[in-house]
Amino acid sequence: MSQFKPFHLAFPIRDIAETRAFYGDLLGCEIGRSTDKWIDFNFFGHQLSAHIKPEELALAHTNTVDGKYVPVRHFGAILPWGEWHELADKLKANGIEFVIEPYIRFQGEVGEQATMFFLDPCGNALEFKSFQDETQIFAK
Repeated sequence: MSQFKPFHLAFPIRDIAETRAFYGDLLGCEIGRSTDKWIDFNFFGHQLSAHIKPEELALAHTNTVDGKYVPVRHFGAILPWGEWHELADKLKANGIEFVIEPYIRFQGEVGEQATMFFLDPCGNALEFKSFQDETQIFAK
């Protein structure tokens, strides 16, 4: 993909320390600016701002995709194939409970991808995916 343009996403959390440990220590995101009310992360080249606002944490609503219940409200990153597998192994080794276990979605079809879903400590759903063929990211 050419001309990478980072995005910014702000989302609610309930605790700075647990969020710092999850995104910083476990996922390896560089920590940016922070106060006692919010913290920024370099999320695979994108800016995440986690704001303490526990009353905004949503209940997990789902839609069915490829026979799985996918959390509607989620965010994540598309990683290179090898990095995706390394992350899946790291998450398993750290006892992360998956909403959807790592697997290949749409196998043999347009848009074939590796995907996994899990929750951060505040219940925000994350999806990490990978494509062996990046031209399939926006394929119809």
